[in-house]
Amino acid sequence: MKRRESLKALSLGSLGMAVLPATAAVAAPEVDKGKFTPGPGRTDAEIERDKKIHEQDFMTPHEMATIAVLSDIIVPADEKSGSATDAGVPDFIEFIAKDMPHYQLPIRGGIKWLDNYSRKLNGKNFKDTSAANQIVIVDTIAYPEEAAPEVSQGVAFFSMVRDLTLTGFYTTQIGFEDVEYKGNVPNMWDGVPQDVLDKYGFKYDPLYFENND
Repeated sequence: MKRRESLKALSLGSLGMAVLPATAAVAAPEVDKGKFTPGPGRTDAEIERDKKIHEQDFMTPHEMATIAVLSDIIVPADEKSGSATDAGVPDFIEFIAKDMPHYQLPIRGGIKWLDNYSRKLNGKNFKDTSAANQIVIVDTIAYPEEAAPEVSQGVAFFSMVRDLTLTGFYTTQIGFEDVEYKGNVPNMWDGVPQDVLDKYGFKYDPLYFENND
C-alpha cells in the first residue's frame, strides 16, 4: 500500500488510521535538533520566544528516537516525497511539547507505556525491536474502536502522536509538495482567448492592456 493510499483511509477522529505494512517500519534514525528558522509572519517578540523554546530540551535522545520511528511509520518516505523525519517532525513534536506543556506528560508517559508493552512482548524497547514487531504493536493501538481496554493508554498516545505527526508533516514544504498544494501562486493571464474574441467581433489590442494594467 502506498502512502497516499494509506492516508486516504486515515481519520483524525475515532477511527484511527490504516497502518502501512511491516516493510514500512524503520530503525530509529539519528535525530539532531535542527537549526532554528523563524516562521513566516512572526513578530520580533514571537521570534525571540520561539528561539528560546527551540533551544530548550525536553525529550531525551531515546524519546526522540522513539518518536522518530513512530512518525516514520505514520508517514514513511515514498517515491514522491520524504518521510516524517525528513520533514523534521520529531523536532516539531518536541517544540509543541515545550510550547504547550500539557503535552509533556502524555508524550513521556506514552513512550514509557510503549516500551513496557514492547518489552513484555519482545524483550526490547519499541525502537529496538524488529520492524515487524513494531507494526504488530502499532496495529494493536491504531484502531480505537477495535482496541482492547487494557491498551487504552497506548491508543490515546498513538492517536496524539499521529495527529501531531500529520500536522507537522503537512505544514512543511515537503508536505505541501506531497499533496500538490500551490498556495497563493500568481497566475499568468495571456488575455481573452482568440476564439472568444472572434466570436464577439473583438480585436485584441496589446497596447490597450499594457496601458491599462
